[in-house]
Amino acid sequence: MKISEISNTLIEPRMAYILERKLRRSKLGPYKPKTAAEIEQSLKQLFEAEGMSEIAISGVKRMTGGASKEQFLFQLQHSGLAAPQGYVLRMDPLEGIVETCRLREAELLQALAGSFPVPEILTVDAEGGLLGSPGLITGFVSGVTKPTSQESQSVSGIGSSYGHYAELIAPQFLDILVRLHAWQGWTGASLPNYVIPKRNSTEAALYQVNLWAQTWRQDCVEPVPMITLTQHWLRENAPVCEEPCLVHCDYRVGNFMFEEPSGQITTILDWELAHFGDFHEDLAWILQKLFGTWNAQGKFLVCGLMEREKFISEYQRLSGREIKPDVLRYYEVLNAWKCAIMNLSSAIIAGQRANNHQDLLITWLGSAGAVFLDQIEMLIREELPNVA
Repeated sequence: MKISEISNTLIEPRMAYILERKLRRSKLGPYKPKTAAEIEQSLKQLFEAEGMSEIAISGVKRMTGGASKEQFLFQLQHSGLAAPQGYVLRMDPLEGIVETCRLREAELLQALAGSFPVPEILTVDAEGGLLGSPGLITGFVSGVTKPTSQESQSVSGIGSSYGHYAELIAPQFLDILVRLHAWQGWTGASLPNYVIPKRNSTEAALYQVNLWAQTWRQDCVEPVPMITLTQHWLRENAPVCEEPCLVHCDYRVGNFMFEEPSGQITTILDWELAHFGDFHEDLAWILQKLFGTWNAQGKFLVCGLMEREKFISEYQRLSGREIKPDVLRYYEVLNAWKCAIMNLSSAIIAGQRANNHQDLLITWLGSAGAVFLDQIEMLIREELPNVA
């Protein structure tokens, strides 16, 4: 596997390029959401360029969700298919709450295929030369992200309750996570746009700190002292990662699908934030109260599936890994800091520039920044109880 050389600033080269590209693209606004007809025409151009013939595209429909990406469902028929098949297109607006790379996502999904429940890759337009914006096309996977009996709507599945499905889904949810962290398939996979942090070093943490610090510098709307203070704390307290592994970094409620009534998980979604790092980073993300619910007894359920103590003990038992409380807290701070940056800078500035298809939603998300700043303060005070 080709691994890019580590830069002096410890930002993965491909991600440094993506942030630079975002600056250029941000000047092209305001962004006009694509119509079904425009999507159909762009798809035909892409498929013709890939050598398909007798192309017929139908049923183009905008999908709900996607606070950062435009998503469309469509049916494709061409000379190589006996019958129309369903696919999903994910496209980048000019700006969103987080900037990611369709090419990296495609590389990873191809590497994981056959080992994990992931959508099948059809094609990727990494720079948007034919689609108009960077885009990734995957096969359509059946299933639901929450029980159909649950009528309430929420952002990205947050607050979903699984009812009796929780006891069916929870073991699968844990098993997939444990296997992901143990996955060694990357050693023989083609992942040229990923960097593997050095073992027994602080690189796993510092790659993320530097990436999000650069995001803050680019998208900062106004100075926030807590953001700067937290960045210093994260650098000074960066933990050593003995053995980096693949981390999904958005493994949570709303990002997996399951069948009814079996409760069988059919796919894991949204791999765009995945990278190689410390397994504690995934755990800290999953354990956020933002993604959980409380049961009738008032006990907090991680991602609406199981109590925190059980999740931690079962992960340790199944993985054979020891969860270090201080490292877990570090990544809880890092994740809250990342979310604060998304909400207080990237979301707001994308809305101000009208560079996103969901201006109202991402502007509303800006209000959540204060929640994450408060969370950061509480977490750091827990480590430094004598600080007034």
